[in-house]
Parts: sequence; structure tokens; C-alpha cells
Amino acid sequence: MVFRLPALRRAVPVCRSLVRAWLDGQHIHDDDTRYLMLLVLSELCTNAIQYSAGTRFTCRIWRSKDLLHIEVHDRGGSASVPRVRHPGGEQEHGRGLELVALSSACWGRSIEADSGCTVWAALPLAAGVHRPMTP
Repeated sequence: MVFRLPALRRAVPVCRSLVRAWLDGQHIHDDDTRYLMLLVLSELCTNAIQYSAGTRFTCRIWRSKDLLHIEVHDRGGSASVPRVRHPGGEQEHGRGLELVALSSACWGRSIEADSGCTVWAALPLAAGVHRPMTP
């Protein structure tokens, strides 16, 4: 599934709603898996909105055998490369990619030639979540 939304804070709940519907369609009802998917999605989308100079961002999600994949692409514009920070206890922000790293089987980022940025994560499917039957 691919969708493109305006880089506005109110787009994050829209992303979560779209992904909930996609998870339902994939028959992924495990609460832990859904929670992690929505947490990672929210963090990646929020970072794209907060740090990109672009007016839109693109989210792509898909499922492989044992993983759920999330990819968020923005138009860049930030001088910094997305990286995990370790803020002190008194800081209110800066934990997003740390949460992504802790919640994911793997994650990464790339800066494109056009200064766009793609950040991705792969989350393990919980035990007991089965592949949909194919006709």
C-alpha cells in the first residue's frame, strides 16, 4: 500500500487509520504487532513532517513472509541525516528513532540524490500471525 499526504501534523492520525485498515485486510489482529506497527509509523511520519522542507511525504507499507515493512519518504531540506539520539531524561523530544530502532528487527535511512530522505523499518510479525491464504 502506498499513500501520499500533506506534511501536516494532522496527517499522522490519518496514516494510522489507513494502516489499521490495511492491517485488518491482512488479517493481522495481534495487539502487540499492531501497536508496534502504528508506533513506528507515527514516529517515521512525524519526523518526515517535522524535519522536511517538503509539503508532502509518501508512506509505503508491505508484508513479506515474516516481516512488516514501513518506508517513509520526504523531500528533504534538513541539513542533518536522521540518526538515533539519546536525549537526557529532562528532554521532551528526540526519542523517535530510538523507539524505531528498539521496536524493529532492522531499520535504516538513505539520502537521495534530490536531497529527499527515506527512512524504513522492518518489524517482526508476532508468532501466531499467519499469511493470508491465496486462492
